[in-house]
Amino acid sequence: MSQSVLEINKNDLSPEGVSRFESALGPIAVYELDGAYYATQDGCTHARASLSEGEILDGELIECPVHGGTFHIPSGRAVGFPCKTPLRTYKVSDAGATLRIDLECEAAAACVRGETHVHGA
Repeated sequence: MSQSVLEINKNDLSPEGVSRFESALGPIAVYELDGAYYATQDGCTHARASLSEGEILDGELIECPVHGGTFHIPSGRAVGFPCKTPLRTYKVSDAGATLRIDLECEAAAACVRGETHVHGA
């Protein structure tokens, strides 16, 4: 398996809807929202915090456990103060029992918002 693709077993996902996995780029948060899967960087862009320790709100938002800022999970867009910088998102492919996370490709919803990120951003 290439280091540009992270493959995870769906059985390893948390029933709370967000899970943390290590990748070649660092920690990744993987979300299951009503049967759809998403992946973002795990670190909050405002404070040193793991978003996988946060709470999912209103079905598509992840709340930072440190300052309560929120991000739109599908697009990575910062939507709640004090967060301003969007999250890096990753394309997720559902392969049946596993998910394939492309560490080199933004999620489609992030591309719609008109922003792209470089590695390490």
